[in-house]
Amino acid sequence: MNPHEYTALHILHVLSGLTLVGFTFYAFAAPPEARKRVMIWTGVANLVILLTGIRMWQGLYQFGGGWAIVKIVSWLGLAAMAGLAFRKREKAGTYVWVTLALAALSVVMVYARPF
Repeated sequence: MNPHEYTALHILHVLSGLTLVGFTFYAFAAPPEARKRVMIWTGVANLVILLTGIRMWQGLYQFGGGWAIVKIVSWLGLAAMAGLAFRKREKAGTYVWVTLALAALSVVMVYARPF
């Protein structure tokens, strides 16, 4: 993989991850009128994370490594959190902790690569 492509993909991936987590936390406190805007931003961030993550996984590891599967599962969980935040307001405290755990798991899987 070209180093410039990797750098661009990595920057987009990280910025999209920050956008996803930020708007997910905003969804826990946002008024119902903000639902459409929050869901648009989280959807775009999820799409960019998916596309850049799969390209980097393919280019650098040739789809090898079980840690990437764990990262994809945690990403799917993060993708669901914003929608759940608007539907289940009474469980927002639990979802905040789940979001933090999934985000931490994603970061640990990238840097530790345990398997």
